[in-house]
Amino acid sequence: MKIMIMTDMEGVAGILNHDDWVRPEGRYYFQGQRLLTMEVNAAVDGLCKGGATEIVVVDGHGFGGITPELLDERAQLLRGAPRPAWPWALDCSFDGVVCVGQHAKAGTPYSHITHTGWFDVIDMSVNGISIGEYGQFVLCAMELGVPAILACGEQALVEEASALTPGVIGVGVKRGVLADGLDHLDAEAYRAAKLSAVHIAPLRARKMIRAGALAAMKKLRRNPTAFRYPVLKPPFVRILRVRDTGKSGASIAVDRHPSSFIALMNMAPAFPKKPRR
Repeated sequence: MKIMIMTDMEGVAGILNHDDWVRPEGRYYFQGQRLLTMEVNAAVDGLCKGGATEIVVVDGHGFGGITPELLDERAQLLRGAPRPAWPWALDCSFDGVVCVGQHAKAGTPYSHITHTGWFDVIDMSVNGISIGEYGQFVLCAMELGVPAILACGEQALVEEASALTPGVIGVGVKRGVLADGLDHLDAEAYRAAKLSAVHIAPLRARKMIRAGALAAMKKLRRNPTAFRYPVLKPPFVRILRVRDTGKSGASIAVDRHPSSFIALMNMAPAFPKKPRR
């Protein structure tokens, strides 16, 4: 069975903040990459024990999150967005998709390093369903008929995934301790606002991920229809609300595609043009 793992860094146990851990200039960036890679290896081990025969790991962190030398030899690594980017080389040949290291969507209470794409986003919704980076990826998988079987990251992401994709196995490895309600902040202030969390020890987190991956594969082999998606029918309408960035004010973009969620994700947001002074 063929599985794709989409990765990010901010939802990993031990990733304590944004600038020190997930940016190349950060003091602990290389340590952060190792923490992510070890969580991915735990997922690979569980998936393989459950019957996976081919695993493609997508390095989905913008700055790069996977240390190739440390990656489990049973996995293949995809780095560099295809063109168009979505759905990141996923196709109908895959039997399931997995997320590791994922964080909750912008605006989520009790989440950590909270954002969608970047810290300027207040909310993204499609046909009235609010989604984050997890939703963007798995709803592309939905269009291709590939089930979302495992979601690993912060606890708020697990709850988000369970609501959006019922039946998915969730593994929460840390929990944010701050509420949200911060739509009034600009992008930089929001970036600095949600940096407190309680983390499970990385060694224990990996054991939990390994067990979750094994359970997800067993469930997939036993009953693929146990993994479900929301009812989302064309035409697809995306509403993107963004904050003041200091260079441009808050704004809303509304974009539509008549038939494809994937095509909609590949469309640049059409923000209203500001009048020239």
